[in-house]
Amino acid sequence: MVTSVRPALRARLAHWLKAEWLLVLFGALALGLALADPQPAVRYRHWLQLPTLAGLMGLMIAIQGIRDSGLVQRAASALVARAHSLRGLGLLLVASTAVLSIGLTNDVSLFLLVPLTVAIGGMSNLPVLPMVVLEALAVNAGSTLSPIGNPQNLLLWQNAHLPFFAFVRGMAPASAVMFSLVAALTLAWLPKGRVTLDAAALNHRRIDPRLAAMSLLALASMVVMMEHGLALEGALGLLIPFALIARDSLRRVDWALLATFAAIFLGLGHFAELGFIDRALDHFDFRQPLTVFLGGLLASQVISNVPATVLLLDRASDPIALAVAANVGGYGLVIGSLANLIALRLAKQPHGLRLFHRVSIPFLLVCAPLVYLAWRWLG
Repeated sequence: MVTSVRPALRARLAHWLKAEWLLVLFGALALGLALADPQPAVRYRHWLQLPTLAGLMGLMIAIQGIRDSGLVQRAASALVARAHSLRGLGLLLVASTAVLSIGLTNDVSLFLLVPLTVAIGGMSNLPVLPMVVLEALAVNAGSTLSPIGNPQNLLLWQNAHLPFFAFVRGMAPASAVMFSLVAALTLAWLPKGRVTLDAAALNHRRIDPRLAAMSLLALASMVVMMEHGLALEGALGLLIPFALIARDSLRRVDWALLATFAAIFLGLGHFAELGFIDRALDHFDFRQPLTVFLGGLLASQVISNVPATVLLLDRASDPIALAVAANVGGYGLVIGSLANLIALRLAKQPHGLRLFHRVSIPFLLVCAPLVYLAWRWLG
């Protein structure tokens, strides 16, 4: 009995390690840095970014409830039944992702559109993984335009005390180039032809009205609470009604993803503030726009664009230059933007990371010089 149990446990552990390799990697980084360079507890609380984690938790709970209620499946059925061409449907999803990210932030946009895309792919011939990769690229292009589109823009906008529309004008050339490239890639990548329906896969399940109403209200309340800096209170407020009414939905929330973000925040936050990093940055003149652009872009590839923005915030003389750099830095490696990780995790498609990098790295190499030139000439 014991000998038969142990191989099963080892197999389960090996499967978990393979599925949660990012959690293991950044958890080890955070633990290793904590042992090698111990800091006061207040520093770890700062790096953990509790408001961001709480916002993610609240959004994940609300979206899981919406999915379990049948609303996503019903919306997917309605949309795909009215679609004509695959490229037209793809452009609609890409544009919707970008537009929603302008006002609802990049993570909210992905939490809404990626489950819808997965549901559409389950009942039609729409290729799910390419669409999710395109949506990850599109959400970066859309959120670039808005001061509230993503965390790095919000930080820079508030720190620089720029008028709302002055920030938008400064970011418009970069956002326009980025979205134009995403749209062109969508047309070039998606196959020609009409949308075909799988009648057997069309979802005719009934909507759970109580769960649907509660989940929609939860989503709206989380967006409002996050806008007013009350993400933690909002997320904790969702736990009670979901525990009472939708316990199964609460269990199905991807808690490992939340733990992965916590490990990333702790590990990269600590790494970015190591002494040798600060000393290395002293060798560069961040009064030069190209230095800011390249510095923000390259730092984003190593420590993600939000920590990169924090790292360079007091060194960059031009907040718009840093904002452009950090947003373009969301392309390339998956760690460049946490929105990339959210999109791939929500999709749960095999070989997602491999395909993302095959597309996103060349996309960055094309996009970065074009964005820089557009920003310098038109910004």
